[in-house]
Amino acid sequence: MDLEAEELQFLSIPDILKESISIPKQSPKTFYLITLTLIFPLSFAILAHSLFTHPILSQLQSDTTAAASSDWSKLLIFQFFYLIFLFAFSLLSTAAVVFTVASLYTSKPVSFSSTISAIPSVFKRLFITFLWVSLLMVVYNIVFLGFLVLLVIAVDTQNVVLFIFSLVVVFLMFMGVHVYISALWHLASVVSVLEPIYGFAAMKKSYELLKGKTRTGFIIVFGYLAICGIINGVFSSIVVHGGDNYGVMTRIMVGGFLVGVLVIVNLIVLLVQSVFYYVCKSYHHQGIDKSALFDHLGGYLGEYVPLKSSIQMENLDV
Repeated sequence: MDLEAEELQFLSIPDILKESISIPKQSPKTFYLITLTLIFPLSFAILAHSLFTHPILSQLQSDTTAAASSDWSKLLIFQFFYLIFLFAFSLLSTAAVVFTVASLYTSKPVSFSSTISAIPSVFKRLFITFLWVSLLMVVYNIVFLGFLVLLVIAVDTQNVVLFIFSLVVVFLMFMGVHVYISALWHLASVVSVLEPIYGFAAMKKSYELLKGKTRTGFIIVFGYLAICGIINGVFSSIVVHGGDNYGVMTRIMVGGFLVGVLVIVNLIVLLVQSVFYYVCKSYHHQGIDKSALFDHLGGYLGEYVPLKSSIQMENLDV
């Protein structure tokens, strides 16, 4: 990144987006390989998932009881391996992009091989943080279900207008908290890579960093989820369920185009969450010690870098 630390806190969302998009130009080969090996499989799996589950679900609707049991088993097994693949490549992509962006920020030599070498250590930290976020999500969903039960009990279901209004309010509250937790998770993922903390400590740190920048984080995450929702909706209506209205070639071309768009969106959001971390740090006047960060990143590669002299530190700040 070309901006100084004190300038980062003043970046607006368009500025953050512009800065994020410019980062891959500093090491195009590295980001090209990260995109091809990690982000593309992730994006393809997200969209292609419905192509495999749709036939099974259609079969379940027409099967006898005995045959349905086998179809349910296939569906559950497929879902299990899909979720493992999804979360694994999501964490791997996050680790690779955050590490590479930080390396560029500290003027550390960047290559695809060095990024891949660092991933095993980074992945462990991200996975522990992810477990804490998952626990938070489970607790939150239990509370949400409790609210729904109370809503059904407390609100007169005969009053349709009041009941629908209450459902809308509860749903909006659910979505708001869901987006906020997602913003915490994205920021905690970056913290887990760039700071010597992870898990609950990273979640706590991301909560502190997000103060004052909650609106920006909310807009970034909500925008990402909305774009992904639109892409999935178009893919589902044309590629998955559009067999009667669209030809095979049209569906293949649209599907390929949407996968490409999702790849770009996923890459950009990973870059944005990295830049957003520096923006939050700068906003809270928490100095970003490039020398310490340089050494921290080297630790993932098994490097033992001696304490920088004042001359070396001046070179890093250039």
